[in-house]
Amino acid sequence: MQFLNLKHRYENSEYTISYPDFTLNEKEHLLIIGGSGSGKTTLLHILGGLLKPTQGEVFIDGTSMYSMSESGLDRFRRNHIGIVFQRIHLISALTVIENLALAQYLSKQPKNKPLLQDLLSELGIAEKAKKYPNELSFGESQRVGIARAVINKPSILFADEPTSNLDDKNSDKVLKLLQDQAEKNDASLIIATHDERIKRHYNNVLNLDNEVIPVGNG
Repeated sequence: MQFLNLKHRYENSEYTISYPDFTLNEKEHLLIIGGSGSGKTTLLHILGGLLKPTQGEVFIDGTSMYSMSESGLDRFRRNHIGIVFQRIHLISALTVIENLALAQYLSKQPKNKPLLQDLLSELGIAEKAKKYPNELSFGESQRVGIARAVINKPSILFADEPTSNLDDKNSDKVLKLLQDQAEKNDASLIIATHDERIKRHYNNVLNLDNEVIPVGNG
């Protein structure tokens, strides 16, 4: 992955945020860290194909994401990107395994129930396959979110604040789950967080408190 000349300005905002250029090699991991309002979630959404930047380019596997049509970007995102959101949005009327099967269907992958069950087993929630989202604890929902993000074997896995409000022990568990799944899929892992505890786990750290530049009314 490479991002160059990235700038973004929200409607009604006074500032354009300018991000530093960065290159992440295949299978490498990156921690994007910064306080509230530093632009880390905005950057994560840009890199994940969810938010078109005001200016600049994002390359994944040699492809310029925002030069594609909207439908082309949708297909590319489904096949190359997995995202674990801070709030896990599961469909309440579907069971855990049905939520995962839907992710396969939307990506036009063949239905593979044994694969889904194996993934739930790896994440320690096999017995929750037929439970509904409102029957899950926060930690169980988070694991389902990880399963949904990796079900289509993305080349890049993103996670937004995966350890917020977790104690040290559970924070380490979630990080290990994410790292294990990234390694299993030969994927890069990119985490956006304000959690300074995570820094010790990463060689590549982009600290937006130091790097992001508000460039006025530009």
